Amino acid sequence: MDDTAATERTSRRPDRILLALVGVVAVLVVVALAVVFTRGGPAPLDESSPAGVVQRYSKALLDGDAATAASYLTEGAKIRCRGTYANDPAPARVVLISTTERTDTATVRVSIVRSSQGGPFGPSEYEMEDAFSLLKVDGKWLIDQPPYPLVDCSVVPVKP
Repeated sequence: MDDTAATERTSRRPDRILLALVGVVAVLVVVALAVVFTRGGPAPLDESSPAGVVQRYSKALLDGDAATAASYLTEGAKIRCRGTYANDPAPARVVLISTTERTDTATVRVSIVRSSQGGPFGPSEYEMEDAFSLLKVDGKWLIDQPPYPLVDCSVVPVKP
């Protein structure tokens, strides 16, 4: 009977260790999911900085708010506006790479990530780097030349 009791104790010990490991893994998964789902979007940059203007313009475009996006354009950019690129997939996100600020001009380099649902292997993503050109107009940064994938002239009157 002593052998049977010893065998039962040793056979239960691995079960307890396995249960403890499964419990630890489950707790880690729950914590990881909580962190992923509770973290917010990117922190807003200073609205008076070139990068902050580009961030707000890009967010407005990605949210489909062309009127707000147009408010960040110079008059020259509005005049040069030639329409949207409707056949291209809409950008999924815009990522800041660098900012070069001068006295009255600035260049903000970004990575533009696009998603496409079609294709023989399913959805795909591709990215490209491009730059915004900004001018300081009456002490306020405005976009003079956005990258072509981020041009939306739907609310800008077409000039003959």
